[in-house]
Amino acid sequence: MDLARLAGLHGVATSYQPSRDVTVEVPEATVRAVLGALGVDASTPQAVSSALAAAEAAAGSRLLPPVLVQWAGGAAPAALAALPPGTRLRLEREEDAGGAGDALPAASWPAEWSTGQDAPLPAGPPPLGVHRLYAVAPDGRTGEATLVVAPERAPAAPERAHGLLVQLYSLLSERSWGMGDLGDLAALADWAGRTHGTGFLQINPLHTAVPGTPTDPSPYRPSSRRYADPVYLRIEDIPEYAQCTARTALAALADQGAVLRQEVLDKGALIDRDAVWAVKRAALELLYAVPRESARAAAYERFRTAGGAALAAHAGWCALAERHGPDPQTWPRSAEPDPVRADFHCWLAWLTDTQLAAAQAAARDAGMSVGLVHDLAVGVHPGGADVWSRPDLYAPGMTVGAPPDAFNAHGQDWGLPPWRPDTLAASGYAPYRALLRALFRHAGALRIDHVMGLFRLWWVPRGTPPAEGAYVAYDGEAMLALLVLEAHRAGTVVIGEDLGTVEPRVRHALARRGVLGTSVLWFERDWDGDGRPLEPGAWRGDCLATVTTHDLPPTAAKLTGGHVELRDRLGLLARPVEQEKAEDAADTAEWLAVLEERGLDTGGEEAAVQALYRFLVRTPARLVGVWLPDAVGDRRPQNLPGTWDQYPNWRLPVADAAGRPVSLERLTASQRAGALLRAVAEGVPPGP
Repeated sequence: MDLARLAGLHGVATSYQPSRDVTVEVPEATVRAVLGALGVDASTPQAVSSALAAAEAAAGSRLLPPVLVQWAGGAAPAALAALPPGTRLRLEREEDAGGAGDALPAASWPAEWSTGQDAPLPAGPPPLGVHRLYAVAPDGRTGEATLVVAPERAPAAPERAHGLLVQLYSLLSERSWGMGDLGDLAALADWAGRTHGTGFLQINPLHTAVPGTPTDPSPYRPSSRRYADPVYLRIEDIPEYAQCTARTALAALADQGAVLRQEVLDKGALIDRDAVWAVKRAALELLYAVPRESARAAAYERFRTAGGAALAAHAGWCALAERHGPDPQTWPRSAEPDPVRADFHCWLAWLTDTQLAAAQAAARDAGMSVGLVHDLAVGVHPGGADVWSRPDLYAPGMTVGAPPDAFNAHGQDWGLPPWRPDTLAASGYAPYRALLRALFRHAGALRIDHVMGLFRLWWVPRGTPPAEGAYVAYDGEAMLALLVLEAHRAGTVVIGEDLGTVEPRVRHALARRGVLGTSVLWFERDWDGDGRPLEPGAWRGDCLATVTTHDLPPTAAKLTGGHVELRDRLGLLARPVEQEKAEDAADTAEWLAVLEERGLDTGGEEAAVQALYRFLVRTPARLVGVWLPDAVGDRRPQNLPGTWDQYPNWRLPVADAAGRPVSLERLTASQRAGALLRAVAEGVPPGP
């Protein structure tokens, strides 16, 4: 069928397999809509025939694909091996073009060479980097491509380390202004590293949010993934705070921040991001007016210059959004950002960058082998700065989600516009590379949310049920090679969130290139056998292992079955509550029996939580993560999938078993938290 052939040429799948023995056909209307979003007219049979002929002709005449990948020590890319003998090739190395290439060894590739029957590549070590390759065939055809030369593997994780998983906004200290901040992060790192020998802190995405009334609190639906949100700034740690002459006004704002903090910690209020930002922004306005001493002024100017057009566009969007609202569709056509306000937002980006650097330095100073583990969300808000500044990168009328599966029978629509794979390839993946570099700057490791998205994403035409989407392929090898290359340059570990249905080829490719996986205890069963919980020795070693995550019940709620009752109250169950409770209780009991068989004490909730984490450290997992709310018996999930306003997602402070908010100071003094971290540390040998 012509439509299926056309779709295949553009990486659009016309069917998918949710399980080994089941194949689901994608609706024809979806295939046509997805092709349309890729700039391919498939609206009529005649249009399909015309587009197919054009695509096949282009593929047949193309000398080189847009992107080639050469792994250090690996075989030549197939496209190079297929070039006619005698094809002349010219390499423009990354540093020759003003990029950040690695130093080239003396015996590296020449600038020009010709292919022979058995020599598509020159001898000698390849120059790592992102280069341009130009080709002229003997018949006169020409071509050019981006050549990515990557190390064989990403930097290795420590042989063994344990750490904390924390949603930063949820952990308030007695110094924060209504939500956790970067000063709290540095303090947590110092305590965890020095007192309990933790090797890392994994935090939620700190990406810039889209302002609103109220602001969308989800850290996984940001305005921009490249810049951290200034709402996380510790105001008193900004040097201009001590130099500000508007002391009365600044003190009044600090008092308002204290009130917001006490509303949460003492009165159990939800975290109010908008109120926090209103107070902090007013304080930052005062500090922006303070003359900067020369060294800081020079440092800011270097940051702004290095940020270039991308930073200017981000700051411009922020300036326009604060004047005209967060939806660019409602802005006047002639709207231009005020240069002073744009500079203010550039300055905020610089401040967050400096405080992130300080937090990572605090983690390393505390002896952490990894330090901060940042989180890269899978996409961005359709009205945010990233889409506004580069709309050509995103597929119009499409959102990202997931097909129906065992956990969601209706599929999922995350409301995030996908990157166009063709536009990314044509750009040499420059936006993706810039994003990775920004996140690697102050990270010891980077977690990639829904890492399968490097290979394919489920596109849903806007207004269509998510079950009627289609998979669109990306150049997974190129995306992975660039990830490994940038991680190598930064010396940063990479962790992929590969939970759920994952193609075996994807998991194999990630493991081969040194990208760690993610293993959650409750899901680790022998699914190909009797379905029993996996023995510790059967777990994979190259992973971050934990008991739970931000999208799952805290361990205390899982042990008591409280999470089923919560979902029942909110009308989220697809089956009778008693059936759900019985199945969940059986699952929990089976795991507890496994723990008891290994001599682990499960007598009582606190002991059972410790036992589950003690089990984790008996697996070969390189990284073992402790969900911070588990340390104090919190029963409330930070996010309850399937809800929006029915549940306070992303707005809950860390709390104890009774639901009382726990400050950072109380947490560090908690006997329960200390006992859990000691239990984990006992099973993890000290680092070198």
